[in-house]
Amino acid sequence: VQLQASGGGLVQAGGSLRLSCAASGRGYMTYSMGWFRQAPGEEREFVAAGRSSGSGTFVADSVKGRFTISVDGAKNTVYLQMNSLKPEDTAVYFCAAGVLYRGSECAAPEWVTYWGQGTLVTVSS
Repeated sequence: VQLQASGGGLVQAGGSLRLSCAASGRGYMTYSMGWFRQAPGEEREFVAAGRSSGSGTFVADSVKGRFTISVDGAKNTVYLQMNSLKPEDTAVYFCAAGVLYRGSECAAPEWVTYWGQGTLVTVSS
């Protein structure tokens, strides 16, 4: 199973980016998908997650109102629309897929079975 992320880049503060991540490979089932990020010198942190059925999305407080996650279960693809970007959003963003039983558990990485390779988002001030 592979998760291929794309869409990172350099953007000015206040700008927007859209990340995409497609899952493929034998044995891949319909998982929940999401995003974590890791800034230099920091621990990996949860950003957003969504169920492939579309029955629920979860977004970290730090990005709520600015980031929107959507999951296309038919395409095994997750998107992260990032608006009003801030310099503190600068990080490597990792796509994730796994079995998320409870939304309250989304912030902990234990639900993740597969990780993407990461895509760098740099927000300049």
